[in-house]
Amino acid sequence: MKLFIKILILIIIASGVFLLFQKNVVEIDFAESEDYLGVPEAEQPIEPNPILINADIEPQEPLQNPPEKIKVIYSTSWSVSLSKRINYFINLINSTELNAIIIDIKDYSGYVAYDIENADVEKYKAKDIRISQINKLIKRFHDEGIYLIARITIFQDPILAKARPDLAIHSKSKLTNSNQELGTSNQELTTETLWLDHKKLAWMDPASEEVWDYNIAIAKDIASRGFDEINFDYIRFASDGDLKDMDFPFWQNTQINADGTQIIADKNETIKSFFKYLRESLPDVKISADLFGLSTINHDGLGIGQIIEDAYEYFDFVAPMVYPSHYAHGFIGLQNPADFPYEVVKYSMDSAVKRLKNYESRIMNNATTTEIHDSSFMIHASRLRPWLQDFDLGADYDAEKVRAQINAVYDSASSTPELVNGWMLWDPRNVYTREALMNSEL
Repeated sequence: MKLFIKILILIIIASGVFLLFQKNVVEIDFAESEDYLGVPEAEQPIEPNPILINADIEPQEPLQNPPEKIKVIYSTSWSVSLSKRINYFINLINSTELNAIIIDIKDYSGYVAYDIENADVEKYKAKDIRISQINKLIKRFHDEGIYLIARITIFQDPILAKARPDLAIHSKSKLTNSNQELGTSNQELTTETLWLDHKKLAWMDPASEEVWDYNIAIAKDIASRGFDEINFDYIRFASDGDLKDMDFPFWQNTQINADGTQIIADKNETIKSFFKYLRESLPDVKISADLFGLSTINHDGLGIGQIIEDAYEYFDFVAPMVYPSHYAHGFIGLQNPADFPYEVVKYSMDSAVKRLKNYESRIMNNATTTEIHDSSFMIHASRLRPWLQDFDLGADYDAEKVRAQINAVYDSASSTPELVNGWMLWDPRNVYTREALMNSEL
């Protein structure tokens, strides 16, 4: 009985304590709480709005005092989406003679890597937001005094080809099998007959001005964000694959003169026309062009339309890709050019510098020629800035081989340093040989 009474007393005491403090207990109404998003209605987006989460800052301005000589490393858009990789790049640049970085903004896939507001990009589903805050990224590099270049690939564009097959290159054999023919009903062209290169990637017709305008609109938006320069790659006809199987909706192998005679269409003139159109569309933007390394030596356009003098005329910087691994066996008598980085780069750059000097001399001595008279703007003083390799292909590219290429560029520029504006280093993995970048010759 005593035990029962004790338990009863404890229950009464506990009840009193509960009633005493009950007035301090607040019931939370989740539907009214500002800190609770609640369960959305069916018509509302289930995912949070990425624009609110990743709200960007205002567009930036280009660097007021860019480096005199630009020394660049390459980054994919994927790499700069990661803080750890951004920190790696900044540390590498600040602790070596580097002072710039080039970032994929529209790469070989055709996707634009940031949240661009462009109706065609939206319509073609060509946006893949890898860089959530592009303006903030620009500011991050600019705060460190780092020169920032945006890279855009042009005529290799699988996404645009899928969305606009009427502007793309097609396969003659596929067209024959589907009983279609270019030039008669381009609107009926489908992705089923697209021509593909060895990597199974589709290409746009380099003669299509609609393709030109699409890419220039992207470039203008990029420039408005505060990039210091825009670099254009794949500004050529395709070079790999069954080239005889290509059929073009705009560019034709032959053209008809007014008198009815046929002439062979010139790929070089098509690409040069694009260069001119690009320059006139971006008159106040620093632009650079990536060219095949052999364009420094060959004068025939290499079958892809790239004449280095044509690039000199319209670009601020010309970037021949003088990767030693990309030269054929026997080049300048070398069994394996990749084993001789200094010799290959020096030979190529000596030729490029000589051709640039000759080009500028012609400009000065023949300022009233038809070629110059037809230009509706002031000719830019173009400078060379080659691509060099920091990747293993054909040979193991250690610090010695990477540095040999850089020294070759410096030596080629020794007598005319004003014609060469640094160099750019490519590694598809974006991991660079620090030991090769510790010396500064210029």
